[in-house]
Amino acid sequence: MYGFSRFYKYPLPLLLLSLWLVAVFLLSNQPAHSQHAAISNKEKYQSTLLAKTIMPSTLTENVRKTVLENGLTVLTKEVHTAPVVTVQAWYKVGSRNEEPGVNGIAHQLEHMMFKGTKNRPIQFGRLFSALGSDSNAFTSYDQTAYYGTVERNKLKALLVLEADRMQNSQIEPEQLANEKRVVISELQGYENSPEYRLNRAVMQAVFPNHAYGLPVGGTKADVEKFEVEQVQKYYRNFYSPDNAVLVIVGDFQTANTLETIKEVFGKLAKNSAESKASLNTQHSTLNTPSTQHGLNHSYPLTASTPIVLREPGAGRLLQVVYPLPDANQPDVPALDVMDYILTEGRNSRLYQVLVESGLASEVTASVTSLRESGWYEVLVTAGSKQDLKKIDSVLSSAIANVAEKGVTPEEVERAKTQLTADVILSNRDITSQAMRLGNDQTTAGDYRYTDRYLAAVRLVKPTDVVAVINKYLTKEARIAGFFEPTQKPITGVGDKPDSAQTTENFSPGVPVIPSEVAKYLPPVDSVTDAIARVLPQEFKFPNGLRILLLPDNSTPTVTLSGHIQAGTEFDPDDQAGLAAFVADNLLNGTKSKDVLTIAKVLAERGVSLNFEVYREGVHIEGDSLAGDLPIILEILADVVKNSTFPVKELELHRQQTLTDLQLELDEPSEVARRIFVQSIYPKKHPLHTFPTEESLQQIQRRDVIDFKAKHYRPDTTVLALVGDFDLDIVRSLIKNEFGDWEVSGQAPRLKYPPVSMPEKIVSVNPVLPGKTQAVTYMGYTGINRYDPRFHAALVLNQILGGDTLSSRLGAEVRDRQGLSYGIYSSFQAGKNAGTFVIEMQTSPEDSTKAIASSRQILQQIHQQGVTALEVETAKRTLISNYNVSLANPEELTDRILMNEVYGLDKRELHSFTDKIQKVTLTQVNQAARELLHPDKIVVVTAGPSVLTEKSIR
Repeated sequence: MYGFSRFYKYPLPLLLLSLWLVAVFLLSNQPAHSQHAAISNKEKYQSTLLAKTIMPSTLTENVRKTVLENGLTVLTKEVHTAPVVTVQAWYKVGSRNEEPGVNGIAHQLEHMMFKGTKNRPIQFGRLFSALGSDSNAFTSYDQTAYYGTVERNKLKALLVLEADRMQNSQIEPEQLANEKRVVISELQGYENSPEYRLNRAVMQAVFPNHAYGLPVGGTKADVEKFEVEQVQKYYRNFYSPDNAVLVIVGDFQTANTLETIKEVFGKLAKNSAESKASLNTQHSTLNTPSTQHGLNHSYPLTASTPIVLREPGAGRLLQVVYPLPDANQPDVPALDVMDYILTEGRNSRLYQVLVESGLASEVTASVTSLRESGWYEVLVTAGSKQDLKKIDSVLSSAIANVAEKGVTPEEVERAKTQLTADVILSNRDITSQAMRLGNDQTTAGDYRYTDRYLAAVRLVKPTDVVAVINKYLTKEARIAGFFEPTQKPITGVGDKPDSAQTTENFSPGVPVIPSEVAKYLPPVDSVTDAIARVLPQEFKFPNGLRILLLPDNSTPTVTLSGHIQAGTEFDPDDQAGLAAFVADNLLNGTKSKDVLTIAKVLAERGVSLNFEVYREGVHIEGDSLAGDLPIILEILADVVKNSTFPVKELELHRQQTLTDLQLELDEPSEVARRIFVQSIYPKKHPLHTFPTEESLQQIQRRDVIDFKAKHYRPDTTVLALVGDFDLDIVRSLIKNEFGDWEVSGQAPRLKYPPVSMPEKIVSVNPVLPGKTQAVTYMGYTGINRYDPRFHAALVLNQILGGDTLSSRLGAEVRDRQGLSYGIYSSFQAGKNAGTFVIEMQTSPEDSTKAIASSRQILQQIHQQGVTALEVETAKRTLISNYNVSLANPEELTDRILMNEVYGLDKRELHSFTDKIQKVTLTQVNQAARELLHPDKIVVVTAGPSVLTEKSIR
């Protein structure tokens, strides 16, 4: 689907943490070496890498910039590590080009760009899905962008589609009316968040006379008033080749591709003089900021009393925003280094004074650098019963203390290393590389911006950090906002399900006709060579630890993914949350290192290592530059073998978890999910239990230690590594670190009891005060990964709800009727039976109709089945999406890992697509009869009170 962006941690912060809205995963038997040998191997590994370029000379190496005669800027970069390519169209228009009264029109137009063109009057999401393209779009302050990543033989097809909608998009009254409902539903979802509401209020105060103070997605009041002529005029003014940047990164030949681009895009006309005049007028409607300290200001420069929002919610929030310069100002690199020193990691200044003290459960921050200005935003989630005024005072004092006493060279070097590593690690896949180029060109006016930025970061000194704090983080410039919840925190959810048969008489429209998709799909180039099928090497320790290694020197990085069979399924009934307690506290101290030492070791090299618990296990995620792999392995081995769970850290984590629980129970999606799962699985079932305040208070340190000793074992652990390493050296390193991990007795096992289907429709509607969007979960118990129907179920699900725009559910509920911002389905299949679920977000007045429509579509497919053409289209989509996913190192590593966890042959990495290809129409329709049950389904809708049918307009 679509979305708009807000911010992320490092430069040009609006991109990679955008609110993307989805349109739709062994060693030899020799004894372990001595500690001396382990050190020698580390030195050998690091010396082997000494001659390598750990950081590319430039992130823009091999990038070619071409400007067509019609003004279109084209950026191309060949990356031949995988047979995939990404195509991105960036337009230099965003919410910056709006004003009150038409706030959100750029975002609305972004939605309309998927509605079809004069040449292709069909939902473009269906065309992208048929190509197997991982496509999406977003709107930000300075730009609107559309992207798709596909197999390389589909490059020209994507170019044809982007060129077509650059100037031929249809914007018609009925489609606009439906899509306005969708956008309003999207905005209501954001309004559910107290953080969003607080940010909107603060930003309006920071930028009272500039469009940066307007919400990127718009407001309901403005969206409701949009007329077709307004949106059409906006489209004509801003969507033209001379206001666009086309970015292509991946496996292609530049010369041939540029000829294709000239053929496809060269015939498009640049903006007319009339449109340019209108565009300039639109720009001039914004007040021109005044200048002070080299900044573009259009906000009050004197501090005032904090903005206070007293509204329904669950947690206290403090947000502080300081005005900053635009992206091209020389202070930006020092500001980003400052941000890392203040808020990145356990050793950061603000974490120490706010979180370690118990005043706050979380502190985050970001530097935003845009075309015309920027800002530094700090967000603090208060600890339980903590006063926001006190937190604000401590925050201000801490910043003033840094300004007065300065920062250490060690802090600056650590921040620079973290920042540089983050940039490199975030640009390993081709989609991210293209995003970086597009963002740099449209925001800073130069695709080489990040190269210059990183070079400047390396020159930042401690005095530079103090200088920018004194210059920008002043009391006079800041605007602060408090969110004070008016309702009592919710401590649990326990609505008793009511059995009810819905009686709506809704008949869905005609199913999507795949032949129509084929009619408008551009031709696809024939595949000339096969994809290389390299398999990971598998090794096993005598203690049962399994390792899978796949060398890949395409980038100087390493990705680690791991699994330990210690998930929430093992939580005792009265201590729900225990498994997460263990995983979340592993990094809080070992026999040889305290929590700050561990954090410092990781931060000094920009290494990330995280543990996340889920139903069937603990997922380990690690990323580093290639030369720092020994650090990941050393810390990982230390914490899984020697973690000590200090009392102070456990109690601090308990308070943070209790605060997080309050916030979760204020989110309709979390409340709906909990009640949905507990309505399907009975008490005493491993999936029924969720953490509560009572269960979290029951957990003692001895329980944590015992759980860790019982469930963290080498024979239930799998590690997968993909990256730039020597196979033999890394195998030896792993053996040295993990070879002495002892195992005792048999690993704990669980047997899930069978769960029967509901006898009829079970309907539950928990009400959360102050929410504007409803979230619905529909479904029942499903299948496991070993079910012989698994691959047929994937094809069936792709047709039903695998894609929010092209599936039956998406085409009818979301696209034709405009009832839902997002709707999709999934079979959540693990080692044990999972869940079949349909998820959707709706306006409350549309919930009843959307649920009835979804049930009717289930009934339709259950009784009548699907068509052969739908099956073939779904298979192509799944296969293409899978091949594209393997080009992303994180997704590739996870695939390798989970295939091993599920006990599948390692050849499954490549045979998966063959199994999908062999699925037949008969198998899919049989799965539809056996797995879709529209009259035996649990339906949970959480949020505002669900209105009745008569309220629907």
